[in-house]
Amino acid sequence: MGLLEDLQSKILIGDGAMGTLLHAHGIDNCFEELNITKPEDIFNIHKAYQKAGASVIQTNTYGANFPKLKRYGAEEKVKDINIEGVRLAKKAVGDSGYVLGTIGGIRSFQKSIISLEEIKRSFREQLFWLLSEDVDGLLFETFYDLEELKTVLEIARHETDKPIVTNVSLHEKGVLQDGTPIVKALKILEELGADVVGTNCRQGPYHMLEILEEVPLLDKSFLSAYPNASLPQYVDGRLIYETDPDYFYKTALAFKDQGVRLLGGCCGTTPSHIEAMAKALKNAVPITEKTVKEAPPIEVLSQEIQAQPHLHEIVQEKHSIIVELDPPKKLGVDKFLKGAHALQAAGIDALTLADNSLASPRISNLAMASLLKDQLKTRPLIHLTCRDHNLIGLQSHLMGMHTLGFNQVLALTGDPSKIGDFPGATSVYDLSSFDLIRLIKQFNEGVSFSGKPLGQKTNFSIAGAFNPNVRHLDRAVQRLEKKVDCGADYFISQPIYSIEQLEDVYEATKSLKAPIYIGIMPLTGAKNARFLHHEVPGIKLSENILTRMEKIEHDKEQSAKEGILLAKELIDRAYELFNGLYLITPFMRYEMTVELANYIKAKELVSIERKI
Repeated sequence: MGLLEDLQSKILIGDGAMGTLLHAHGIDNCFEELNITKPEDIFNIHKAYQKAGASVIQTNTYGANFPKLKRYGAEEKVKDINIEGVRLAKKAVGDSGYVLGTIGGIRSFQKSIISLEEIKRSFREQLFWLLSEDVDGLLFETFYDLEELKTVLEIARHETDKPIVTNVSLHEKGVLQDGTPIVKALKILEELGADVVGTNCRQGPYHMLEILEEVPLLDKSFLSAYPNASLPQYVDGRLIYETDPDYFYKTALAFKDQGVRLLGGCCGTTPSHIEAMAKALKNAVPITEKTVKEAPPIEVLSQEIQAQPHLHEIVQEKHSIIVELDPPKKLGVDKFLKGAHALQAAGIDALTLADNSLASPRISNLAMASLLKDQLKTRPLIHLTCRDHNLIGLQSHLMGMHTLGFNQVLALTGDPSKIGDFPGATSVYDLSSFDLIRLIKQFNEGVSFSGKPLGQKTNFSIAGAFNPNVRHLDRAVQRLEKKVDCGADYFISQPIYSIEQLEDVYEATKSLKAPIYIGIMPLTGAKNARFLHHEVPGIKLSENILTRMEKIEHDKEQSAKEGILLAKELIDRAYELFNGLYLITPFMRYEMTVELANYIKAKELVSIERKI
């Protein structure tokens, strides 16, 4: 008899958590490396689960892949850790059960942190060593990203005909984090060759059973479930699970009634929980028919049709001006609003509001955008950084923007906090700018990060940042192309200070599928010029510019005029090459930006008159 043959007529009991028991003994390092450093501890845990009634034991190899082991400096031990992981499990099980080689998901919510190609390489390496030890089957568990699981399943199915169990993990009831319904996801996995499909982690028995109520019995695959012990408590820096094992006795019967044939435990479960389930299902007969609860319809309302065209639409039709005016560093907004009024009068298309630029605290840009909405008709373009907001905060911020009627957003990684006023502050970076762009695009489909419907579709126009001040411009353009693939609609560049660089950027980006707003920031004086030239990475001013500014260093008024003159020279060429112009206001000196905006508008009038 083999695993699949047993599942035809039996409900098999899997094991429970490994990390929970190791934590309980004060171990808080790389659990997988213990296969070779403390093998007796791992063997004893396997044995404890077997004695509790588990007949399907998974190897202690969940994170035994190159990228995860690298965090602990153990990346060169992939072979030894996986081989010993199988041997320890086999030694504990003997002839009284099955050993599944376990491979865990790598991606969580940071899809950009590792490419599919890297995942494939590390997966193939781990798979090779697990199969070399003749495991009875494979268990792929805690996969939040369906794309990743489909990718590794296809590889594994090509390499082996051994039984494969695939368990997805859900943030929300009924849907994966990309919005795929659980029923559809399991059907996809079945079609790709998974022999057992189901879910593990994240939810306890209550929610996992609710999920399974909507899942029918499948034609070619059996169902599995590995619930957490409960919702955890956070106590003294640790997650504590406190579910009574008797609860698992009762819920095991409910899992049987939902058609589960492989039932184990995940986070927080112990041999006591597994023993309770094994006793409840001893001699239990699997069901062969099931009444499926119909999933409630998912209703996502479309947003109202936007009266104003988006910035990425405007700039494809004509020249467009956007201006950055940083929110104040101190309380009091009179000067800011005065500048915003003046810029509105100059006819700009949007006022961009930075999100604590240079990692220094400022009045919330969302608050400033609300003031602009109340007092002006100027469209706010709100910057959103990954530095200051975790995944929860980013989604809350986006929902707030949508609710207030703001739909122009610039997705940024954000300057690290160490360069700002509080270098000891934490930089969050739950997401990268690529991930944030994907998230906003998903919001436009009416789906939250967890896959749960938002109730409405947002209507964000998504800008991405472009830094042309790099040594290898081609690599910067490749980043832009990747951002377009993630969903960026257009780009806003950092300031450029030479006509030659403008021309280089034009040639490098002219085939890009998204328009660019070119950054122009007037110099305010010689000190400003020297700072940019010597201390801002990538920005180099010509000797001619430095000399021009230094000649009038002690004349503030003349320095400002020269800075504007230099900016106008750049605008003349940028206007010929690009439709989008991004004016960056230096040090709240909005009168300089107003003059440049008026200059661009005058050029536009001349151009129109010539056409007439």
